Amino acid sequence: MPVTVTWEQIALRILLATVASFLIGYNRDERGKSLGIRTTMLVCLAATLAMVQANLLMSTTGRASTSFITLDLMRLPLGILSGIGFIGAGAILRREDGLVRGVTTAATMWYVTVLGLLFGGGQLTLALVGTALAFFILWTLKWVEMHMPTHRTGSLSMQFDEPQADDTKSFPTEEELRQRLQAAGYSIEEWTVRYHDSALSTLECNLQWPQVGHEHPRTPELMRELAALPCVSLLCWRG
Repeated sequence: MPVTVTWEQIALRILLATVASFLIGYNRDERGKSLGIRTTMLVCLAATLAMVQANLLMSTTGRASTSFITLDLMRLPLGILSGIGFIGAGAILRREDGLVRGVTTAATMWYVTVLGLLFGGGQLTLALVGTALAFFILWTLKWVEMHMPTHRTGSLSMQFDEPQADDTKSFPTEEELRQRLQAAGYSIEEWTVRYHDSALSTLECNLQWPQVGHEHPRTPELMRELAALPCVSLLCWRG
């Protein structure tokens, strides 16, 4: 970071930070994420302006002959970077089903802050390389993720009618339900059942199955078939 900086250099740094943060924010807006164009640009430009201010104050630093205090200008950008960590933590949410959302949003916010510090400090080549890496991660690797084999998890909860003396309904056994799930390609991770007398009353289990990419959640056909059984009073599926 140079000791003296011209207004043309400052304008170039702010312009490049604006363009880079706009493109990154456009990617997040395009995918419907909470970190959009305005938030990304504000975070990046705040870091850029803080670093520019530190650069402008560098000529006033140093210990004078009558002073024992040295101005530590790096505390300003470091404080900005630490503060963004708290904001990013607020973007991370844990759902009731245990899944965590917003991690990429928080990481992107922290990343554009670092880019802003690089642009504001005048390390333009490094900042542009970092911007190109961000594009590669957010655009190209997203496509790779969509075509990678992965494993999905879901939870199944079933309630069964209480059998009557004159009931003609067919009640499946635990083994029959296991076989139907495994035949459909599901692996069973947890299995909890409750019985009323000798009849199956409730069933709760966690399932896992292979999948290519990240498709939109949908109710599997097997769950519709299980819900249509005459003995099933309630079926709840989370996947």
